[in-house]
Amino acid sequence: MDREYVLVQSESCLGRQGGTADPAQVAAKDHDMVAFNGCADQYDHDPLTARTGKRVRIWVLAAGPNESSAFHVVGGQFDTVFREGAYDPTRGRSRSGGAQVLDLAPASGGFVELSFPQAGDYPFVTHVMSDAERGAHGVFRVR
Repeated sequence: MDREYVLVQSESCLGRQGGTADPAQVAAKDHDMVAFNGCADQYDHDPLTARTGKRVRIWVLAAGPNESSAFHVVGGQFDTVFREGAYDPTRGRSRSGGAQVLDLAPASGGFVELSFPQAGDYPFVTHVMSDAERGAHGVFRVR
């Protein structure tokens, strides 16, 4: 790989300042934020980088504790999909086909590989869009 990244998706119910999470909020799955690597929106302000034509591997862990992840790079095509210790048999290591999403249950992980054909900004999200709106999104800046 020319570049590798690790993205840990988790949700947080923040509760009151100095307190703990509200159990009713947790039970209702009314998260204050869903983030990659603990900070909502951080990769909008500090994009992950890649170069055109170079291979990128992205490890994704759906740390939960409750929500799944559907990791997606807008404009990207995964030619390798590996989840929970095995290559996707229909798409893994395929140079002719591809996948658009790495779907993970809570507490599971895997990786995808791709190369970006053109320079530009490629957004990434969890395709659980309500969670993306709570902060689980960012940008690959490709030069």
